[in-house]
Amino acid sequence: MGVDRTVAGDRDRRIGRRALLVGGAAAAVGTAALTRDELTRLYWRLPGVRKARVAGAVDFKGARWVAASSANYRTADRPDDYRVDRVVIHVTQGGYASAVKAFQDPAHGAAAHYIVRKDGRITQLIRELDVAFHAGNRSYNERSVGIEHEGFVDRPQDFTDAMYAASARLTAAICGRYGMALDREHVIGHVEVPGTDHTDPGEHWDWDRYMRLVRRVGQA
Repeated sequence: MGVDRTVAGDRDRRIGRRALLVGGAAAAVGTAALTRDELTRLYWRLPGVRKARVAGAVDFKGARWVAASSANYRTADRPDDYRVDRVVIHVTQGGYASAVKAFQDPAHGAAAHYIVRKDGRITQLIRELDVAFHAGNRSYNERSVGIEHEGFVDRPQDFTDAMYAASARLTAAICGRYGMALDREHVIGHVEVPGTDHTDPGEHWDWDRYMRLVRRVGQA
């Protein structure tokens, strides 16, 4: 599967020591001693500071909501606490149903924000507000949206016209939402994430075709 299970360091969703830094450290040495970045990243953990959630709400119109296990992502308040500047393209290495089952399994340790099926249907499993454990790199998880695609990297026939078209609309919408350029610096494959041992989306993913579609939609 395209997501990386080696994300133990990114599983800590508890308030714990980091939240205490805001009160304890600031009280001890003054707010000025904490960097702006540290305060921004910790602020959302304080009681009562959280964007409102609506059960079953999706970030992409027309997507179907199927919730991933809360063990496979970290609640956040993006982009206020983490800037979003990447879309990461994955391939499931399996069918749609098996991917959903894995992402709903708390023992799996990973999940992406979206899955795009071969028929073009889009499922959202994690809100874009939150940090999904999909890239195998904590920093990239915090700053990206992960999109899985049903299929296998060695089966070019799995990457259908409907999948490319739907995924391009999704990626263009995400890039527009966060002010990202429609280019390969901001739309990357899992294989391009530093430290990963994954190869998806693989040599059969047609990047030229995909980015043409993304730009066509995004610039329309």
